[in-house]
Amino acid sequence: MMIEKPNLQRKIFWDVDFDKIDYLSNFKFVVTRAFERGDVDDIRAVRTFYGDEKVVEALKDAKFLFYHTFSLVKNMYQLNENDFKCYILNRSKGIPWGY
Repeated sequence: MMIEKPNLQRKIFWDVDFDKIDYLSNFKFVVTRAFERGDVDDIRAVRTFYGDEKVVEALKDAKFLFYHTFSLVKNMYQLNENDFKCYILNRSKGIPWGY
């Protein structure tokens, strides 16, 4: 059975074999990569494919997010910075992020 997959740009997955991505078991990787490296169309595609609940789960669990991605997601879904693993991990290292 062939599963539908989100329409994403190949270039944001430059470091993996794009044709072999398992979109169900690797949803956290796909969502994070789309938000970090993709454009608005990529973000829309993962939101449509996975739904906002799965998208939020993936991004809250990410160990690293760029500041602009962190801010976008935090504000878009009205989340607290302490909901994000990347914020907690970075804060515990004593590195000032300026959030």
